[in-house]
This record gives sequence, C-alpha cells and structure tokens, in this order.
Amino acid sequence: MVAKAHAKYIRISPRKVKIVADLIRGKSLPQATAILMTTPKAASEPLLKLMNSAAANAENNHGMDPEKLYVAEVFATPGPILKRIMPRAQGRAYRINKRTSHVTISVAEKA
Repeated sequence: MVAKAHAKYIRISPRKVKIVADLIRGKSLPQATAILMTTPKAASEPLLKLMNSAAANAENNHGMDPEKLYVAEVFATPGPILKRIMPRAQGRAYRINKRTSHVTISVAEKA
C-alpha cells in the first residue's frame, strides 16, 4: 500500500524540481529529510513539505508505521506556463515563460 501527496502549481520549473527529486527517490524517510534539509535548491523546501504530508497521510489515513516508510515514487510534471513580456530594443518584446510544476510523492512501507 502507498500513501500519496500532491502539490500543484509550484512556481518552479519541473526541470529544476526533478534534480532534487532524483536525490530522494528510494531513500528512507529520515535519510530523505536529511538530504532535503541540506540541499541548497529552491525545490527542496516544497518537496520537504510534500514528503512530510505524504508521511502524515500514510500514518493517519492508512495506519502505516512511520519508522518503516520510504520514498517509493517522486515525479514532477509541467503545469500551466505564465507568459510574461520583457521589453527589448527598437520596440520589440521578448516572451518570458514562467513555468510551474505539479509534484507527486508516494511513500510506502518496507517489507
């Protein structure tokens, strides 16, 4: 059995979230928490909150043992893109894409 948590519309590009997600995939919960606490990336804070939420879901909704939990699955998919304009020389306008992510974390019990 797995417990999941979703975070939608995080204002970080999915490419940047995946770098941090790859660090914690398959790790035990205390080990993944330590990695996220010490990683100096913008994505580590929302991922830490999301992982804690998934752990709370596992404990409270599914009755799993918090000592045996590990990060079974982590992935980030692209959300909607906020399109902005940067004025440039000679009246031109360049587009700036501010990307968003939808992140899902699943935790499961080690057998």
